[in-house]
Amino acid sequence: MTIFNSVFTWFMKKRIHQIELFMKYPNEVQEEWFEQLIAGAENTEWGKQYGYKSIENLAQFKERVPIQNYDTLKPYIERMLKGEQNVLWPSEIRWFAKSSGTTSDRSKFIPVSEESLEECHFKGGKDMLTLYFNNRPNARIFTGKSLTLGGSHQIGQLNSDTFFGDLSAVIMKNLPLWAEFYRTPHLDIALLENFEEKIEKMAYATKDVNVTSISGVPTWNILLFKRILEITGKNNLLEVWPNLELYFHGAVNFTPYREQFRKLIPNDDMYYLETYNASEGFFGIQDLEEPGDLLLMLDYGIFYEFLPIEDLHRENPETLTLDEVELNKNYALIITTNAGLWRYMIGDTVRFTSLSPFRIQITGRTKHFINAFGEELIIDNAERALAEACSQTGAVIREYTAAPIYFNDKECGAHEWLIEFEKHPAEFDRFVDLLDETLRRVNSDYDAKRFKDMALRRPQVKIMAQNTFFHWMKAKGKIGGQHKVPRLANNREYVDAILKMTEFIRN
Repeated sequence: MTIFNSVFTWFMKKRIHQIELFMKYPNEVQEEWFEQLIAGAENTEWGKQYGYKSIENLAQFKERVPIQNYDTLKPYIERMLKGEQNVLWPSEIRWFAKSSGTTSDRSKFIPVSEESLEECHFKGGKDMLTLYFNNRPNARIFTGKSLTLGGSHQIGQLNSDTFFGDLSAVIMKNLPLWAEFYRTPHLDIALLENFEEKIEKMAYATKDVNVTSISGVPTWNILLFKRILEITGKNNLLEVWPNLELYFHGAVNFTPYREQFRKLIPNDDMYYLETYNASEGFFGIQDLEEPGDLLLMLDYGIFYEFLPIEDLHRENPETLTLDEVELNKNYALIITTNAGLWRYMIGDTVRFTSLSPFRIQITGRTKHFINAFGEELIIDNAERALAEACSQTGAVIREYTAAPIYFNDKECGAHEWLIEFEKHPAEFDRFVDLLDETLRRVNSDYDAKRFKDMALRRPQVKIMAQNTFFHWMKAKGKIGGQHKVPRLANNREYVDAILKMTEFIRN
């Protein structure tokens, strides 16, 4: 094992030189990928429809191909699900990542080509390790197993040769042998559809394994960890897995979970590595030890465009390329990929924290915000305010969501926050005040609407009973895998549904 660990360390560190290359020449690397993608798809149905053979530059591409979303590509994808090929992408596509996201009850089926698996998702997985070993040369994760809590795998019902499942399941089902050898538990357990059965079987299957690294969505990992501690009678995970050294996380902001993980894994040397891996592609990896920024990965078969958030609802808005973006501005992410997603708006918003190299932070969703009163509250604002309120009051949040309270005859509007605490704040009223004060500090539009309570009152925070969000997600059939609690909504759909399901408790 030790020799194998050393060999892998040497092999993966060679990749650092390629990463340094796209960091140094980002625009050239992106331009090369743009040309490859257009040339590769010129004989597909989509390529013929938009005249890819005669596209000579990016300006022509933007002029001919409108910005897409899932609804506009859905007719093409539905045909691909039935087995049609050479529609959006030239190579055979038999796999689809099923993603319901958090903006719609309808399932999305994102095509996953062999190229996107190899050049994007698998490459991203290897690069996570490459960057980790680059920062921790003495890492020993290959002396043990990697525990992955992912989604489920199903065979498509429309065609016997078409497969679909959560992205994590698609990846696990196609892993190379060397990667499968170092993963735990066995696929029979890892791909179980019944999430509660999966948690139970995973806990028993892994409690005696030498687990050195973990990956998954924090929400669901915490449930697994707590069950393992219940079964073993241990106080923390290091008593179960003494060689645990690395946790890969993504999909949700880790800040609300950080304190819970410190208690579960009481080791200051524990390494937390954030990734930006969606069903549509692998976009970013934390390349520095300090958390907060993600290196935008530019050689994964993805061409990027960025739409200024203020232009989101304009007709035929102008997108920007890497050489045109600015620091600390919000952009909707537009991608063109080697799986046939063309100028596809994935629904995430990002801001650049560095332009050399290009590093980003995920700031929210194009549909996940509150702007009922012109306050333009985004997820990044919410996460920062909650982190400050928790820090000052000793609170730890398990889950939350928020929505507007509309004007009525007697009162102006407000924001209603439903929060499930792992540890309640020492002073609840101070927690609410800190939440409000921080939102006013980080968001000038919110601050303006809060002036003398003219448009917005003090936030209304309701403390939810333990496991409220778990039971709500379960009732919706959205537990495990990539599913996550919607943080903000510009309507009361989620909040009213949760309040109907359960009663809240006050301190």
